[in-house]
Amino acid sequence: MAVKIKLMRLGKIRQPYYRIVVADARSRRSGRAIETIGKYHPKNDPSLIEVDSERAQYWLGVGAQPTEPVEHLLKITGDWQKFKGLPGSEGTLKPQPEKVDKLARFNAALAAASEEPTTEATTAKKKADRRPKADDAAAEAPKADEAAAEAPAES
Repeated sequence: MAVKIKLMRLGKIRQPYYRIVVADARSRRSGRAIETIGKYHPKNDPSLIEVDSERAQYWLGVGAQPTEPVEHLLKITGDWQKFKGLPGSEGTLKPQPEKVDKLARFNAALAAASEEPTTEATTAKKKADRRPKADDAAAEAPKADEAAAEAPAES
């Protein structure tokens, strides 16, 4: 049975992420896998590549053939060089940036919000509406009717 190390696509449209899996060569791209040995998120900056090096070395050692994209990922992590005995086994993988915990971000935003603005507002103030409001117009209408009713009575 021929075994390949390949990518299994997951995710949504335009938001893919992949599992690096060991599967039968005859199975579909996202079909049944023998074992999952890593993951790859290409949309992150820098891309997230995690490979279980021990399991990758085992499967390469027993004859599993990586596909071209997986071979490229293994070269980035340094597992391919380690398997072939080449120099540069540390790889060229860029580390992921450290995530700031939510409490620290909240405290920073709170401190920034408590500072008074140093400049004027960027949007102009709204001009007051010069037309009489509906309630004022309704209140003035009965007064006008009373004045009109009184005026002919006086004549």
